[in-house]
Amino acid sequence: MNSNSTHTGITKIIKDIPANLMQMCRKPQFYGFFISLFAAALLALAYFYPDATMGNELRQHDMQQGAAIGQEVKAYVEATGNEAPRWTNSLFSGMPTFQISPTYPSDSLFSWITTAYGLDLPSPSNLLFMMMAGFIILMAAMRVRWYYGLIGAVAWGFSTYFIIIIGAGHIWKFVTLAYVPPTIAGIILAYRGRWFTGSAMAALFAMMQIQSNHVQMSYYFMFVILALSAAYLYKAVRKGEMRRWIKATGALAVAAILAVTANLPSLYNTYEYSKETMRGGHSELSAPDAGANSEKTSGLDRDYITQYSYGRAETFSLLIPDVKGGASAKPVAGSMRPTSLLDLDKADEILANAHLNEAETGYVSNYVSRYFGEPEGTNGPVYVGALIFTLFLLGCFIVRGPVKWALLFVTLLSVMLALGRNLQWLTDLFIDYVPMYSKFRTVESILVIAEFAIPLLAILGLQKILTTPSGEIRRLYMRAIYVSFGVTILFCIVGWLFPGAYGAAITEGDQQISQMISYQLSQQGYPEQAIGMFSINNPSIASAVTELRHSMVSADSLRSLIIILLGLGAIMLCVSEKIKPWMGATIIGLVVCVDLYSVNKRYLDHDSFCSPEISATEMFPLTANDRTILADTAMNYRVMNIPEFYQAAPSYRHKAVGGYHAAKLSRYQDLIDRHLSNFTRGVPTEADFRVLNMLNGKYIIGPDGNLAVNPDALGNSWFVSKISYVDNPDAEMEALSSLSPDTEAVADRKFASILGNDIAPKNLGDTIFEISYAPGKLTYSATTGKGGIAVFSEVYFPWGWKATIDGKPAEIGRVNYILRALAIPAGHHTVEFTFKPTSVDNTVIAARIAVILIYILLFLALVINLSSPAGMREENESEKSNEI
Repeated sequence: MNSNSTHTGITKIIKDIPANLMQMCRKPQFYGFFISLFAAALLALAYFYPDATMGNELRQHDMQQGAAIGQEVKAYVEATGNEAPRWTNSLFSGMPTFQISPTYPSDSLFSWITTAYGLDLPSPSNLLFMMMAGFIILMAAMRVRWYYGLIGAVAWGFSTYFIIIIGAGHIWKFVTLAYVPPTIAGIILAYRGRWFTGSAMAALFAMMQIQSNHVQMSYYFMFVILALSAAYLYKAVRKGEMRRWIKATGALAVAAILAVTANLPSLYNTYEYSKETMRGGHSELSAPDAGANSEKTSGLDRDYITQYSYGRAETFSLLIPDVKGGASAKPVAGSMRPTSLLDLDKADEILANAHLNEAETGYVSNYVSRYFGEPEGTNGPVYVGALIFTLFLLGCFIVRGPVKWALLFVTLLSVMLALGRNLQWLTDLFIDYVPMYSKFRTVESILVIAEFAIPLLAILGLQKILTTPSGEIRRLYMRAIYVSFGVTILFCIVGWLFPGAYGAAITEGDQQISQMISYQLSQQGYPEQAIGMFSINNPSIASAVTELRHSMVSADSLRSLIIILLGLGAIMLCVSEKIKPWMGATIIGLVVCVDLYSVNKRYLDHDSFCSPEISATEMFPLTANDRTILADTAMNYRVMNIPEFYQAAPSYRHKAVGGYHAAKLSRYQDLIDRHLSNFTRGVPTEADFRVLNMLNGKYIIGPDGNLAVNPDALGNSWFVSKISYVDNPDAEMEALSSLSPDTEAVADRKFASILGNDIAPKNLGDTIFEISYAPGKLTYSATTGKGGIAVFSEVYFPWGWKATIDGKPAEIGRVNYILRALAIPAGHHTVEFTFKPTSVDNTVIAARIAVILIYILLFLALVINLSSPAGMREENESEKSNEI
């Protein structure tokens, strides 16, 4: 083709775009798509009205924790204007920020998309809109009529777990999930023939999903993607279309590579960092197992992985929201408030009939939660909607094609895996043989897969039933309708009339609390009769609690029954041709919306919000202890807050010995397990205090809340006169039990070449002290007559830290299991530590190139689709069949 013909072709494409765009705009599916988005925006605003429009805020627990542990870096950036450091000393005596505040220069190329995607609506309405918008995109990609797609978007967006995690502050988990449906939309488009457009879309949304930095959620949906890919492979083999499948898979592989590369700085550094954390494997120590279920895996302990497992009967919460009492706590005005059985409508009547006295009523109020599922407690159930769940069962019967089977398979798999310790054989199988599964805890969160697949298959089933002529429905699908609705109606009737069928009302958690209270009362000298009164085993209390809890199950079972009957009525009116299908769809949409909207208000409502005037200083009020500690003008010391050792709050104002983070360094966890946790148990030994001294724990807040200055804290750095080398981590840790860290150190033998064997005894005039502090840059002045080993009260990390002595590179050694050390030559020197991982700069270049390529692909896909109306249709006529 010559240049003139090429120019003519390009000119024609450009000229055709306006006409094709006008043609598209006339199609109901096109303008219906925007009507759906508008309706979703209104719903998102309505749910959080008036709080979102007034600027009220949720002081979510996890957001408060993030604010606390990220405060040092935030304050440093605001004070200096410098780039955010990759290290903070605000928790666990120092750790990287790769999983605290991961920002990279390449992020600015696409971080604006989240704001645009949320229409810049006030928070958290923007989040809820994003969740629904993604599902609308998916429905459009699957060629579902827009009004059915809108029902599916409402069902997905208002699934209770998503509203609950907004209240809990799991914002990045939420955003990750919001980008899942449009990512899968791109995958489906690619497999349905539009491989270029689909792969470009998948690349964009996968890039945003990964950027949201919740690997666990992305990992879970790989099961969905693999199942869908296998379904389309089956279809391709059956129809002789392998070439098409290979082309789509190849294009999607390129899209995945681009999405991953666009986030390479975060992914690579997180991956490398994970090797040094609890997530990357076990301790190097060969300690005996702590329990029967804590045997070693390639990642976390089994008992830690399965700590939050869904109960077997609790699975019925997909159909009946409060089948286990709902939530054990609810966000109220920025704090988590335990739920109370006394708030139930029937509480006064039931308590009166049980003849509880004031003390017994107080026990129920203070120590018995509404939730009676697993011992750990919950912020709420996973409820997908009674009618949506019923329509999902209907879809299992009447939808055709391998995609249906893929969705059914991943639903069942996620429900079974969510059981965790309650289905240990399957959990063990995945922990031992499925790559990366052992890296994640809270297995019950895999139910997000079911929350995705259930409404998707439900809407496909709904569209199928309402677009089929009534005569064919009566001939082909009535049995499926009777069975699917009959099953859920039966479960609801059982819960309504026999609520105890879904499990005992008195749980293991109730017994644990009761035993704890009995022990405390016995220690205080209360008589046995009084102790027996304050117990869940008190017959009056047990009877009242059982009746109260069963009343919730019964009421919600009846509620779900009514919702299902309303949906069944709408469908039967359509079958009998009493109303039009669109009317039936409207009724079902309203029922679904009212159902989920009202249930979600139980777990997140107006009472959960705070005035925007509440500042961080009010979230972390300044105490008398804080004032005393902050009056110390020394630039770098640590605080041991024993009552709040495992909490994030102390990190807001201080460099804490403790803290809260799910991916702390495994060596530091070892130190906690062997020494620091003894402070929280009230049994610290002399060795534990020596460990605290070497961490420069200058201030100690005792169990009683009183503040003490630790005169033995060793400061920022010191010279030692002796260093002993050992052969393994066990010997290194064991040495801490007898070590005098002010004069001697212990190190793994592999550091002998760095630190040397001949250590000159410390001279009286040898000094080393810190002269400059920043989170990622520490400077010291050292003076030594003969040279020596300087130990620093800073956590050792195997990469990223660079040391210089008078500007010349020096190798960093590790001593005392966790600390840094340097061999300092004789004389006066300036020592500097800088944390600047070279991997950041190297990966940012690749990320920028990938983002630009994704934008180019999107532009070309847009031109292709606008240049020809055929670009908006599948390439293969077989896609017009009834299969999916």
